[in-house]
Amino acid sequence: MEEESGLIKIRKDKLAEIRDELQINPFPYRYDVTNYTAEIISNFEDYSSSEKIVSAAGRIMTVREMGKASFCTIQDRDGRIQLYVAVNNIGEKSYRLFKKLDIGDIIGVKGTVKKTKMGEISIFITELTLLSKNIRPLPVVKEKDGEVFDAFADKELRYRNRHVDLIVTPGVKETFIKRIAIIKQVKQILDDKNFYEVETPVLQPVYGGASASPFTSRHRALDITLYLRISLEPYLKRLIVGGFDRVYEIGKCFRNEGIDRTHNPEFTMLELYQAYADFTDMMALTEEIIEKTAIAINGSTKITCDGSEIDLKTPWKRLKVSDALKEYAGLDVLAMTDDELKSELKNLGVEAKGDFIRGLAIDEIFKLRVEDKLVQPIFITHHPAETTPLCKPDYEDQRFLQRFELFINATEIANAYSESNDPIFQRKTLYEQSLRRAVDEEAPPMDENFVQAIEAGMPPTGGLGIGIDRLVMLLTGESSIRDVLLFPTMRPQD
Repeated sequence: MEEESGLIKIRKDKLAEIRDELQINPFPYRYDVTNYTAEIISNFEDYSSSEKIVSAAGRIMTVREMGKASFCTIQDRDGRIQLYVAVNNIGEKSYRLFKKLDIGDIIGVKGTVKKTKMGEISIFITELTLLSKNIRPLPVVKEKDGEVFDAFADKELRYRNRHVDLIVTPGVKETFIKRIAIIKQVKQILDDKNFYEVETPVLQPVYGGASASPFTSRHRALDITLYLRISLEPYLKRLIVGGFDRVYEIGKCFRNEGIDRTHNPEFTMLELYQAYADFTDMMALTEEIIEKTAIAINGSTKITCDGSEIDLKTPWKRLKVSDALKEYAGLDVLAMTDDELKSELKNLGVEAKGDFIRGLAIDEIFKLRVEDKLVQPIFITHHPAETTPLCKPDYEDQRFLQRFELFINATEIANAYSESNDPIFQRKTLYEQSLRRAVDEEAPPMDENFVQAIEAGMPPTGGLGIGIDRLVMLLTGESSIRDVLLFPTMRPQD
């Protein structure tokens, strides 16, 4: 148990006084809210001229006591509004109650809307109800020379106490409201194209669909090990086999990996699959989803990220992996020998896992030499065949895949394939991938049930994955994934 601070004790004493001396319940069951701050302010002329009685509720954020008349500000879901509190309007008992209130308390008020002598729209209250007494003080924001100082400037502290962060830090709640709107917009686009939104298992007996270490769990009744999914792919493809020609899921995935600016162990993915389509169809769909969502959320295709102005206006540039290495790194990897590739990896400080594999070497060099230069939207296509066993080889050169990654602001936003539907090829590539588990713990195991589903017959299919958290970062201008996750994964304070 933490040691009780003096401020908490003072507030507990006030709580006892409100109960015992004033005989007021500080935690009533409900309150009729009929008006919110934004609506009150926008309808000021009508409300003030008609002397309409409004009923609002919110959290006290500032208090200015002045004898028998005081001012305070409450914050509700829409914003803030000032209250004028006078003993002549609410009576002696209610004013005594007001004197025992603190910043952080939640109150309900009724009254008329007027402007003060200073011209500020305010509720001149005639009725005051305490709805919840705050006993843990909120951080008090202080400002000097235009710079804000407060106990919540520490981002680690903010992430651990998001409930307080949402109350006291300007703009935080708006970011998450935008996140909700972004997801709604993406769903609307897909629903209008006759995609079915579905749900697939989070706990899986075999994990797959990506290269990553899983979180494990144990089911006692069945006495089996289960894994938190690392992607949405395996079960969505089963639905394509089963006759759902267009499916999508926006859901949580879990990867037992490090934490950085763009990675959190628990994250949200959009994955969709469309029968009778390929990766070029997925390019067009990706452009439409992101461009339309940007316009819906921000009113423009132009955004600013990390000081760079980015234009999401389509169509976007397309470049093969090998051509991108030429353009941005001056490397002709197709002409380089294996020894030259090994030397380049060594210079980059990369140690190969197991036997040297040419395609994986090229992919690693691309990540380290090119990705941080891809600021404007660009589809990087034709990745080496060894990078994924779930994708069809290119028609013209089977060393490469019908695959793209979308990069914006030097970050991978989306990944798409012409999905492999040849069960013989699929069994071979998944089995070969599983053999790498001896040297690469992120290589997934063989999923026999998944291959048997493909053996039932899967139509040509285009698949697309978009990182929702990274898309939200992009459209809100946030530079860290933790700023777009309500409750990011944190090390316990103890």
